[in-house]
Amino acid sequence: MTSDNFVGRTVAGYRLVKHIGEGGTADVYRAEHPDKGLAAVKILRPRLAQDPVAVKRFLREAEFGKRVSHPNIVRTYDYGEADGMHFLALEWAEGEPLAEFVNRSGNLAPPLVARIVEQIGAALASAHKSGIIHRDLKPANIMYNPATQEAKLLDFGIARDSEVDAEERLTRAGFFVGTLQYVAPEALSGELVNEQADVYSLATIAYYLLTGALPFAGKSPRELFQQLLSQSPTPINQATKGLRFSPAIESAVMCGLERDLSKRCRTVEEFARTFCAAVSQEGGKKGGFLSSLFRKGSS
Repeated sequence: MTSDNFVGRTVAGYRLVKHIGEGGTADVYRAEHPDKGLAAVKILRPRLAQDPVAVKRFLREAEFGKRVSHPNIVRTYDYGEADGMHFLALEWAEGEPLAEFVNRSGNLAPPLVARIVEQIGAALASAHKSGIIHRDLKPANIMYNPATQEAKLLDFGIARDSEVDAEERLTRAGFFVGTLQYVAPEALSGELVNEQADVYSLATIAYYLLTGALPFAGKSPRELFQQLLSQSPTPINQATKGLRFSPAIESAVMCGLERDLSKRCRTVEEFARTFCAAVSQEGGKKGGFLSSLFRKGSS
């Protein structure tokens, strides 16, 4: 059965009205619910319904989404099995994936990047406090509404519970999970990572939003893999010809990209605060949307 066959069907009260996308294991639909209104509904592909690992990963995304609540995380409404299908119903977030917005708009001004980093940093901090490491931060997993400049984190499909023993994880030893362009170097061995891996990915996102480039220029997965393991990232002021940032901004971003964990920012809150302070310093103003961040104090 193809994804189009599900349009018009109702799953656990959610009427699927339009197929809007697909991932590695699921199709995504815009749906309508009599109480919750618009929603995004993920349907696990039927051919994977008999795969225990695929089902467990699908349910894990739902369980993690239910466990953490934050204004900058797409809410999880319902999940389970209905009509022979595994489904996950999510808040309908207005806007588009941040990756699409940047592809269309080009690199972003530092104050807008700071606003996005502040929001996603706060969302990640909430997840970390709930014991969840995201592990797949990238612009494609952030919904962005240009009209309100609101950013929302989504897709906990490969997140992990920081309290779970290594024996219980779904990742095979020696295999990393995540997206190579945004993954922390320490994740490449397939070993368990802590929240500093999310710090690295958030810093990579900031780097990309500011410059339109990535810290490593590998053209193939093999080349990129080797660079991540053996080379230092390109300084942000050398990323794009003619584009330069203040020493404070460069220092903040590159601190988040440190391979040495003892030198990398310890928490996403520390990285977001340092980066936003650098942007605010460059702009010569301390108030506005950054003020609440500075009131939180040091991590």
